[in-house]
Amino acid sequence: MHMHTHTKHPLKTLSDAAPDALKDLRGRSIGYLRLSVTDRCNLRCVYCRSGGVLKMMPQAWMLTYEECLELIAVAVELGMSKVRLTGGEPFIRRNFMQFLEQVLARHPHLNLRLTTNATLLGGKISVLKDIGIRALNISLNTLQREKFQRITGRDFFFQTRRAIDQCLENQLRVKVNVVALKGVNDDELAAFLDLATHLPLDVRFIEFMPVGEKTVWRPDRLWTAEEIVAQAQKIVELQPVQEQDRHDGPARMFTIVGGQGRLGVISPMSSHFCGTCNRLRITPDGRLRTCLFSDHEYRLRPVLRSPKLGRKPLRRIIVQAGRFKPVGADLLAGRHPEHAVCGKVMSAIGG
Repeated sequence: MHMHTHTKHPLKTLSDAAPDALKDLRGRSIGYLRLSVTDRCNLRCVYCRSGGVLKMMPQAWMLTYEECLELIAVAVELGMSKVRLTGGEPFIRRNFMQFLEQVLARHPHLNLRLTTNATLLGGKISVLKDIGIRALNISLNTLQREKFQRITGRDFFFQTRRAIDQCLENQLRVKVNVVALKGVNDDELAAFLDLATHLPLDVRFIEFMPVGEKTVWRPDRLWTAEEIVAQAQKIVELQPVQEQDRHDGPARMFTIVGGQGRLGVISPMSSHFCGTCNRLRITPDGRLRTCLFSDHEYRLRPVLRSPKLGRKPLRRIIVQAGRFKPVGADLLAGRHPEHAVCGKVMSAIGG
């Protein structure tokens, strides 16, 4: 197989070969790939799987792990230093741990991150640490068991909450991602701030976005970043993090004075971060999306499945797609306020 070429000294080949291989026409450098390994999930969250029956992708459309490894290798060749694996729920996919091991064996210097609902992490956390995973983003939208069940359709609150503690015990960095839902969890700000005060983790509120054609989003469900920060300042003393450390991405971060953790807000709806967006997304069926808010996709799977073609055309498509990466705020500006920001549901794109 041609899979193992180019991976011996990934960073060396890169920095030498193409420091700015991935730059768009606005001068933004693209260094971050979000790769979704499945559209399957074991939760049924109201904000994600809206619109009744959700059609799953046929298994044959899904990228194989070998194809995912090939894409990661190409991304590394093109100068990307950070890869986030998402879903759906990535841990629902069979042999996912072995896949993680392979990724880091081939690219030991890669900043590899995971986004998960943590419900399936029992017994896996010390193994993740041994493999070389250093940080996890964990989705948790409420600190109340009964409300968790209402939002997700499943009674898995304690599994997620326990996983957060076990990650911290194993010295894994934890970012808790909370979808900010007015009328649903806006009464829990104090409880989340308490969590970030007593534990060394980041709690990040993400504005609710209308994703997917049958979204349950409504303007009155939008709890904005500004409102969250203003309300939080009445509960704790916040200090803005001046030097945005490069792991924060689009989050505006605040330290909690006298606390161990931090508060973050991510505002895709009210205040865009498109000027510094450095990411590309690949869906579980191998479609490259240059912007969450654009349904324009580049099909990589046919190229991956034509072994005679090798890596060159893959590289060319990714570089070209990157060049024409749009500004999401411009796309949003042209959108009807009640309409979805994109046609696909989040699980089909990758969280």
